[in-house]
Amino acid sequence: MRGTGTSMHKILVVAPSWVGDAMLMQPMLARLKRRYADCRIDVLAPPWTAGLLHGLPEVNQIITNPFPHGTLQLGQRYRLGRQLRATRYDQAIVLPNSLKSALVPFFARIPLRTGFVGESRYGLINDARRLDKSALPLMVERFAYLAEARDTAIPRPLSAPRLAISGTQRDASLRKLKLGLHQPVAVFCPGAEYGPAKRWPESYYAQLATRFQQQGYAVWLIGSGKDQAVAEQIKQLNGGACVNLCGQTDLADAIALLSCATVVVSNDSGLMHLAAAQDKPMLALFGSSSPQFTPPLSTQARVVKIEIACSPCFQRVCPLGHFNCMMQLTPELVWQNFEQLDISSEQQ
Repeated sequence: MRGTGTSMHKILVVAPSWVGDAMLMQPMLARLKRRYADCRIDVLAPPWTAGLLHGLPEVNQIITNPFPHGTLQLGQRYRLGRQLRATRYDQAIVLPNSLKSALVPFFARIPLRTGFVGESRYGLINDARRLDKSALPLMVERFAYLAEARDTAIPRPLSAPRLAISGTQRDASLRKLKLGLHQPVAVFCPGAEYGPAKRWPESYYAQLATRFQQQGYAVWLIGSGKDQAVAEQIKQLNGGACVNLCGQTDLADAIALLSCATVVVSNDSGLMHLAAAQDKPMLALFGSSSPQFTPPLSTQARVVKIEIACSPCFQRVCPLGHFNCMMQLTPELVWQNFEQLDISSEQQ
């Protein structure tokens, strides 16, 4: 029978919209491959995550999710669901908790539709799981739980997300951007799509860049086009010595550049998770968000955060106006944490 036991082999995963969250679903995909060795996993995902998903060996096909965030577009979702009926999926795993994200699998008549209870999705999700946040505090654990049979605990220890980059892919991106590896590289990720409350100050990044350059490092600033102005300000404050690559790379290029890093310094962002998945020595800077929910999952990463009463607030902009969670996280403190990293293997 479709959708039961070991006969399951075609699975549609509805992916989250954020790049970092998409990286955190990789252990879940790997677990599905272990449970069903011959399974086919297709992923319904927004187009900006394709550069990541193409690098995950567990993914068979990426189906573009064309719906802008927050829009219903019920008719278009119905038409996409009808198109997917021909594939005859056995199961859908819906990672976002919104009602909208569960519509396409329902319209595709996928018999087993797994997800958390979410926004009154009864019927749309017929394998609805209740989330025990204390048992599954991390997002990566919550995703992995949906790969298991109902009422089954996730295997421990849970594997961390991993992302492999080929030398060919790396060299192609270096040629495209006219970059070389003649000195160690510090990659800075100064953006944060969620909002400015997650961004370490530009002047602090500039001061830290100067410290790295004095130690013989090249400093690359990477991010999306939205981060270009922030990165340019860092570059100017640093005297122009940083290389501002924000807006010049697609996601595949950004992944390749992270693979070149001797050390990564990043806000809590999607690029932080991509660096962690490559097991890069990293300083992950947290202010308004919490490493108790979405930490960088690598033993090479070091979370740098100060403990103050109002953090984490999870707001896009500091609600109190002082931004102390980041302002008190000084460049000197971050440099002290860098000196405690083990980067010897990256310099060989």
